[in-house]
Amino acid sequence: MRIEVEHHSRYRFTEPQARVVQLLRMFPDDTVNQTVVAWRIDVDCDARLRESRDGYGNLTRMLYAEGPLETIGITISGEVLLSETPRRLDGAGEPLPPAFYLRTTLLSAADAAMTAFAQEVAGSGSDDARAARIAEALHGRFAIERRRGDGVLPAADAFAGDRASPRDLAQVLVGCLRAIGLPARYVSGYSLGGCARRERPAPHGWAEVFLDGQGWQMLDPTVGGAPGLDYVRVAAALDSAGAAPISGTRIGHGDEELDVDVAIGLLGREG
Repeated sequence: MRIEVEHHSRYRFTEPQARVVQLLRMFPDDTVNQTVVAWRIDVDCDARLRESRDGYGNLTRMLYAEGPLETIGITISGEVLLSETPRRLDGAGEPLPPAFYLRTTLLSAADAAMTAFAQEVAGSGSDDARAARIAEALHGRFAIERRRGDGVLPAADAFAGDRASPRDLAQVLVGCLRAIGLPARYVSGYSLGGCARRERPAPHGWAEVFLDGQGWQMLDPTVGGAPGLDYVRVAAALDSAGAAPISGTRIGHGDEELDVDVAIGLLGREG
């Protein structure tokens, strides 16, 4: 299966900015499950880019743009070939041990209500069954809400409501999995979602859980459990902030507004 991705991000500033520095986590890596056929970045202003990897092992680019800047637009486009193998993560760089992903953060921490929910729903049995039951229960608990932009609620705040974006829901799942003692991390990327072409207001989010003897496994509460084959994995971290497609700083006064549009298309199925 070959997936085409176009991801447009545009910042608008109410006052010209003297300098913008951004960390971009928008570059998928080759694994056993996915091969990057083509991938490019276009910036609509004079900018310097420096390739690197962050502490989680994600491919990154540092973007440096000198002002005055009233807007800055970034377009990511490319193709990824996905294998029809089980959704176990193989071949990705792993600079950190699984136990690191038991850590909590302000965004992903489970409060008392989340912890009680996770423990009750998970029940007893194998770790993979317990994790799957939590993903399924979260899928049934929330109405899915598509939101524009890159904002994600803290897990406890999202859990207190009855509607959640896919990325909010993924972060809630991460917190619930850690609450029952399973290493888990937040993943950002793209998913076709079963359609020949889909327009989305933001990249997708899901979770990975580490199971002894099985390694890292994908779980998506948006679909209620193990995801399909059309997932392009881009970045993983302790929480959504660590895997955000764009983060950075600017020198200048005023406010900023971000518009994001994502289009995912199916180019064909190999074999």
